[in-house]
Amino acid sequence: MTDKKKHQEDELNETQAEAVASSPQGESPENGEQIQVELEALQGQLAEARAKAAEYKDGWMRSQAEFQNYRKRIERDNDMMYSSMKGDIIKKILPVLDDLERALQNRPSDSGAWISGIELIQKKLVNILENEGVKRIEAQGTPFDPNFHEAISHEPADGFESGHVIAVVQNGYMLGERVIRPALVRVAQ
Repeated sequence: MTDKKKHQEDELNETQAEAVASSPQGESPENGEQIQVELEALQGQLAEARAKAAEYKDGWMRSQAEFQNYRKRIERDNDMMYSSMKGDIIKKILPVLDDLERALQNRPSDSGAWISGIELIQKKLVNILENEGVKRIEAQGTPFDPNFHEAISHEPADGFESGHVIAVVQNGYMLGERVIRPALVRVAQ
């Protein structure tokens, strides 16, 4: 039993005790009926007070639950917005990585120290992207999957099964489970 209920019952018992103590010993039936009416009125008030207390408690608990749901929804929305913004920024950086990779693929035969510098820059950029959760989509020789690949041509190819990727024209990337950019591929017929 809660302290409130105990306190209310104690007050009710005190009120009854005072009514009995203040009444003369030779009470008439009318006084007894009057006390009974007062007692019933007090018990009715107590029941109403308990009902209101329960109603207020229920309203408070519902408000708490609504607030918790609101807070979780805001956190989820913020996480989604952060992930989306992060993906948009990384998508803008990927062409720079593509240019560095193309430069390294077409380097002159008499490359000097500057090639080492470009390789270092490319490795640092790849490392930064990997630390942010970006993964390259491996496509060479795999079956074509429109969720991860974008076909730019279908052509006959020896040594490849139909529907498999022959060559990757531009690498695709994923951020977590989300495709930021699909891989541009050539597919065997």
